[in-house]
Amino acid sequence: MDISMSFQARGHKRLSDATTASIGPQPSHDAKGFHLSPIPDFIVHMGGGTVLAFFGLSLSILWATACDRCVHQTKAAYYPSASALSVGACGYGSMALGFNGGYIAAGSSALHREGVGCGACFQVRCKNRRLCSTGGVRVILTDLNKSNTTDLVFSPRAFTAMARDGTAQELKKLGILDVEYKRIPCEYKEQNLSIRVEESSRRPDRLVIKFLYQGGQTDIMAVDVAQVGSWNWRFMSREYGPVWSTRRAPAGALQFRMVVTGGYDGKWVWAEKAVLPAEWKTGSIYDLGVQLTDIAQEGCYPCDTQEWK
Repeated sequence: MDISMSFQARGHKRLSDATTASIGPQPSHDAKGFHLSPIPDFIVHMGGGTVLAFFGLSLSILWATACDRCVHQTKAAYYPSASALSVGACGYGSMALGFNGGYIAAGSSALHREGVGCGACFQVRCKNRRLCSTGGVRVILTDLNKSNTTDLVFSPRAFTAMARDGTAQELKKLGILDVEYKRIPCEYKEQNLSIRVEESSRRPDRLVIKFLYQGGQTDIMAVDVAQVGSWNWRFMSREYGPVWSTRRAPAGALQFRMVVTGGYDGKWVWAEKAVLPAEWKTGSIYDLGVQLTDIAQEGCYPCDTQEWK
């Protein structure tokens, strides 16, 4: 896949040519208007080091099966208490209980994706048409499910939301259900992408942040931080889930940029303003001033682009 490096964030300025060149080849335009690079290579910072990621699959091969609503079959269960989803591998803590009205779930390792999938949204419906509605339920992934029998484990509220009127208790008695699901865009119309400064941060050098309200059907694959007005960007490492850290935090007010996937592309997204003040505080949430609305593409069959109702 020839991943096009679109460095134009929605509603935000383009990176300078010098910075673009340091990340990968300059994008070119084909006859259809796609931004293509022969083998775009850019630095993706993950774990404790820097990984040079090369993307080389053919876009032309995948285009025929491109889909942003791949339907998957699996089984789903539920936790007796939603609190079990608030202490999990995504690190949202008690905040998770307030996400999406409490319609949350733990996902298998294939959905959790070593933390990349934290915060992803899915529409799920069970296949028992006598007991289950055709619209199912929309959930946010907030934890890792380590069970070998199901890919999804819901909060009680999310599980019973799949039921037709008057069948919720009968559905709960079954315990495990055959379901189908597809990833869908997350919508946070009233909230921009934000970061929370975690309590493990220690000024001036140790900075740990957690991303919240990540919209669209997107993955955050790299994060850099710099002092406002500086192009001396320093990479951050993913600790787990939506949590990123650095032991080399710049002094002063800070700005951030992220590599975000959308479609088959990767692009930089960043705020035009200072996100963290010089005197940032742990436990506080700061607005990045941007909303992510991009849609990731998969190659699959069947593809269901219709909203389940």
